[in-house]
Amino acid sequence: MKFLSVALAFVLLGGCGSGSEQAADPAGKEETTEQTTAYVRGVTDDEIVLGNHTDLSGPVAIWGVGATNGARLRFDRANDEGGIHGRKIRFIVEDTQYQVPRSIQAVNKLINRDEIFAMVLGLGTPMNNALMTQQFDANVPNLFPISGARSMVEPRHPMKFTQRGIYYDEMRAAVKYFIEEKGKKAVCAIYQDTDYGQEILEGVEDQLESMGLPLAGVSAHKPTESEFTAAILRLRKADCDLVLMGTVHRDTILVLETARKMGWEGVAWVGNNAAYGQVIADQESGEGYYAFVHIAKLYADDEMSPEVRSWWDDYVARYDVEPDLPAMEGYRGADLAVIALEAAGRDLTVDSLLAAVEGITEYHDIFGYSVSFSATKHSGATESVLSQVQDGRWVKLEQSISY
Repeated sequence: MKFLSVALAFVLLGGCGSGSEQAADPAGKEETTEQTTAYVRGVTDDEIVLGNHTDLSGPVAIWGVGATNGARLRFDRANDEGGIHGRKIRFIVEDTQYQVPRSIQAVNKLINRDEIFAMVLGLGTPMNNALMTQQFDANVPNLFPISGARSMVEPRHPMKFTQRGIYYDEMRAAVKYFIEEKGKKAVCAIYQDTDYGQEILEGVEDQLESMGLPLAGVSAHKPTESEFTAAILRLRKADCDLVLMGTVHRDTILVLETARKMGWEGVAWVGNNAAYGQVIADQESGEGYYAFVHIAKLYADDEMSPEVRSWWDDYVARYDVEPDLPAMEGYRGADLAVIALEAAGRDLTVDSLLAAVEGITEYHDIFGYSVSFSATKHSGATESVLSQVQDGRWVKLEQSISY
């Protein structure tokens, strides 16, 4: 069950009529004003065209496939129920294989040939960063990208909205929580030497600075690095008892495995959305690992509300696989898009859509999490969920953590 408070001042495009000329006839009557409806890209009398660039066959296809499936489930349900004010949603998905050049080609097609109204759930920080300027020049909003980078909402832009937690915020929340609640004293960081990793490091450094504490140790590596013995020795020498990780699945597993083989215990290893997946929980070295995320993974034997169980069963029946975190995120992003399109009204424009998203001020998804936006707040999630690997599965420990 969702509870939605929409504080919406509809913003309609000006100048979409032909003018209001008045001419007196011999009988003294005014001539009726004639108006024409302005063309809106991707919107016809019976259709709204939405686009998506994602990874369906590359290195992060687990995210692209799951999120796309979840979104289609929600959009198809909206269409089955009659559409949005009589219009059906057409969702066009392009496979980029997580490559920037392919993403540029895909977005050129989506904008210029398919004439999409909005981009929804575009995957990848490098891809979104490379594409947003072109989108915005074409008046195409970027809704709920699958990226936790600050650039998804900063600098503020009227067409940028994210439903996700921001990596930087998750790291600040993690540092604050483990120092204040778990008594950790020697804080370290290990991160990829990329824009993503740098954002993780900045979150750690900024939170420590705000608390008047030093960074005890740090180690950077290339995304392709496979040997972490020297890195772990460096952090161990610094006596770290808390290590924040700017890693993804592969290097997270390798780092944890190296620490386990070296017999280094008593350390809290903490990641974020980018390093949260069942593949980590499946590893012996993953036991005890923490992650700050915006939505916690579900398992088939979890206790679920009737609404969530129905969603789970529908997903399995349609795709013959259990839904994972990407499917949950895709479904929620599509649900937010549907709500905004409905609130924007029949006279749909980009301006009325953006105002409608800003009017989503008290949204609760079916999974038990809250998202809110406003005219000055385009980052929907403001609190993090703390999860830990216990006995090979993710266990949610706390839900509302912030810094």
